[in-house]
Amino acid sequence: MNERNANHAATAPAYFSAYDIHAYYGESYIVQGVSLNIHEGEILALLGRNGAGKTSTLRALARLDDPMLTHGEIWLDRQPLHQMKAWQAAQAGIGLVPEDRRIIQGLTVEENIQLAQIEKPIGWSIDRIYDLFPRLGERRKQEGTTLSGGEQQMLAIGRALARDIKLLLLDEPYEGLAPVIVQEIEKTLHHIREQGMTTVIVEQNAVAALNLADRAVILDTGQVVFDGTAKEVLDNEQLRHEYLAI
Repeated sequence: MNERNANHAATAPAYFSAYDIHAYYGESYIVQGVSLNIHEGEILALLGRNGAGKTSTLRALARLDDPMLTHGEIWLDRQPLHQMKAWQAAQAGIGLVPEDRRIIQGLTVEENIQLAQIEKPIGWSIDRIYDLFPRLGERRKQEGTTLSGGEQQMLAIGRALARDIKLLLLDEPYEGLAPVIVQEIEKTLHHIREQGMTTVIVEQNAVAALNLADRAVILDTGQVVFDGTAKEVLDNEQLRHEYLAI
């Protein structure tokens, strides 16, 4: 570890940190120097208008190849992720739930979860996941792609937890869901936060995300324009109007 990296790891108070990350889709400069810090057990809302770079930032944090990270450092629980491939970051504890959920066709609910459990889980056994999401337990033998949208989101989150992850990244988890299902997902996220899970949520329903989150980072054209508490955003009408259109 070089001196700069050692200083970052030694002085950063956060459980998860990104320092000055830059990423491109082809020649398009999407993520332009984003930095953020998240303490263990926090929920961070990553917000902004359409095209602000939220999903691209999330994917860069998960070390996916699109967008391509070209500069910056990413640390999780003192582990450097910025030189890792996506599968290595996943093994290090990153769990990304993409907007399209990616439930595997032809597999049951239980098989989708079991496939994620490469090794015997220490914290999140399949029974614990069913306790968290009783509907999944009731439908364990049903093909995953035949579930309702809300149930598929539950399955996608449960599948991520099944790998005993350290950081949960959620991309538009409320997209297309009825309000009553959104409330159910919110209660679940509160519950897993109480058990120490650290979470980043990207969500167009900014008010719902802010009501869930401890802190918020707002992006505009790939750059951070606000980093503070969720309450500060909820209390600042000008900030909400300018950057979130609410």
